Amino acid sequence: MLVANHTSMLDIMLMLYASRNPFVFVGKKELVKIPLFGFFYKRVCILVDREDSKSRTGVYRRAQRRLNQGLSICIFPEGGVPEENIILDEFKDGAFKMAIAHDIPIIPMTFLDNKKRFPFTFFSGGPGVTRVTVHCFFETGLLAEEDKSMLREEVRAVILAALTKTKN
Repeated sequence: MLVANHTSMLDIMLMLYASRNPFVFVGKKELVKIPLFGFFYKRVCILVDREDSKSRTGVYRRAQRRLNQGLSICIFPEGGVPEENIILDEFKDGAFKMAIAHDIPIIPMTFLDNKKRFPFTFFSGGPGVTRVTVHCFFETGLLAEEDKSMLREEVRAVILAALTKTKN
């Protein structure tokens, strides 16, 4: 399970570049409506309607199918792009619940420069290097669903520490 902070449109491309293993994103269904982007998005993602409990449950079945095919799963656990002044938003439970349910390790990744390079604010950002830090894996084999909050906060702390350290 690949998880990373979400700050920019560059995040998707950097994730594709940084991961050595093929993977599929889990993403919000409503992004399918974006012209052109939506066409490709729905072909490379496990879509979830966060308002529909059947859709959220169905993600686990589709994820298991993809895992059985040898693919990894990627989720941006903030559930969207936070306001520009927020370094790292709170994480949602989905990625951690899924990793525990499927007994797969969590691989935290920190995108250090994407917000500076290509933020969601038009006519801002600029050229330069983009860096990613791939952190140590978090094993989930001995965890139960009730451990998801602890796992979520530990992974978030690792990513936040990398972002805070880099900011100084």
